[in-house]
Amino acid sequence: QVQLVESGGGLVQAGTSLRLSCAASGIIFSIMHMGWYRQAPGKQRDLVATVTSTGTTDYADSVKGRFTISRDNAENTVYLQMNSLKPEDTAVYYCNARLPFGSGHTDYWGQGTQVTVSS
Repeated sequence: QVQLVESGGGLVQAGTSLRLSCAASGIIFSIMHMGWYRQAPGKQRDLVATVTSTGTTDYADSVKGRFTISRDNAENTVYLQMNSLKPEDTAVYYCNARLPFGSGHTDYWGQGTQVTVSS
């Protein structure tokens, strides 16, 4: 059974930092593409950052230069270091694990962790 468990969210002031963690189990972590998405109230779930199985990263324009995604295959964990947080970063952050195959893929999701940034 696949499990993705996020942690590290909380309430912080603008300009400060947080690090989110996502511990994965039930999957062959090293072959998964991992990502972080976020969803603010009343809005769709948007991509924040991804890291492929080979370590290639990609970021939403809104977080480039402030957020860093990384993975530790030995610990089956993906991280999101968030610096210079802004109120508009407030959202529920979801961990995603994607198993690519052929022309398709299978997605797995964590339960989400709330990040609230006060001004």
